Amino acid sequence: MAMQEIMSAIFLLAVLFLVLPSFLNANNKLNQFLKNIFIWTIIVLIIVVIINLIIK
Repeated sequence: MAMQEIMSAIFLLAVLFLVLPSFLNANNKLNQFLKNIFIWTIIVLIIVVIINLIIK
């Protein structure tokens, strides 16, 4: 079970690493940046909840 959690964390960090440069470049205004951070937070939370429901 711990291995699945580690793999999930590695996957999410890899996605963050790939998306972050373009994300920061595209969001030069603070309002747009905060809006997009909020959307990404919701997406990550949904993925974590789904993974936890599938594992249990």
